[in-house]
Amino acid sequence: MDIKVDEKLAGMTVRELLQKRLGYSSNMIKKLKFSEGGILVDGHFVTVRHVLSIGEVLSLAVEDKDEDVSPYTIPVDIPIDVIFEDCHMTAVNKPPFMPSHPSMGHRDDTVSNALAYRYRDKSYVFRPTNRLDRDTSGCMLTANTKSASYKLYRAMTEGKIRKTYIAVTDGVPEAKEGQLVSYMRRAPDSIIKREETTSDDPEGKLALTEYRVLVHNGEHAAVMLSPITGRTHQLRVQLAGIGCPITGDDLYGTSSALINRQALHSALTVLPHPETGETLSLVAPFHNDMSQLLKALFGEGVEEDILGELNVKIQESLKKDI
Repeated sequence: MDIKVDEKLAGMTVRELLQKRLGYSSNMIKKLKFSEGGILVDGHFVTVRHVLSIGEVLSLAVEDKDEDVSPYTIPVDIPIDVIFEDCHMTAVNKPPFMPSHPSMGHRDDTVSNALAYRYRDKSYVFRPTNRLDRDTSGCMLTANTKSASYKLYRAMTEGKIRKTYIAVTDGVPEAKEGQLVSYMRRAPDSIIKREETTSDDPEGKLALTEYRVLVHNGEHAAVMLSPITGRTHQLRVQLAGIGCPITGDDLYGTSSALINRQALHSALTVLPHPETGETLSLVAPFHNDMSQLLKALFGEGVEEDILGELNVKIQESLKKDI
């Protein structure tokens, strides 16, 4: 990456520019310092104490190299819906049944494979900011550079990336809106399943979720969920905990003849762009199975109503300091 020094940057040291303007961590700066050609000014090596002058070109070796690419990320031509992309990040609308990254039994059918093929003309490193369960659909963020990965991770840990899910539940929550508060831990007899526990359990971690029932028919409900914390299976466990498991969730509820996976979709992600800081509002449309389920249970027009609720959520998010 090349940066031409103007009057705004002149007089700054390289370290000040990296930390204050680019938001690089000390660890990232250290890696640049000790990598070949990591920090150059007009093609010559400089230390981070170098004071920049107008007209100089600062070059940073932040691009991925062939040796950075995982041998397990095989480019495969898999259709995937991209809802946002630039040189810094990519957001996809992950379809159901597609794993996020390769694992045993899933070497060539993941989001990682699809994006490796999309960016096959360069050295591509798969850097997911958030992962979704295999059967959960919707917005998934990935970073396209080391810098963007760090900044998105920091935004996630600071609560600046706000996600909104839509779930269909078996049963209707008694209160039409509120907050789900519980403590969660891994179930003792499983490496996958989670369970609610008590606040005095040393293994228990606090889980917070805001929710609102959008529509119901007495037996099922469409619920908007905004997790405040990010525990594994948080939404699935908490909804089951109030007696309204997600439709089709055979781990925490029961399977369904209406849909052959848990009816959970990551519909909206609001975040600061990792480079510009601009607020992005990314909406992931429903996939066909979720769309058909909503229509079957709640009638035509329900998707438009839910989209209207998401637009309200976007406006609420924009009023907050991201």
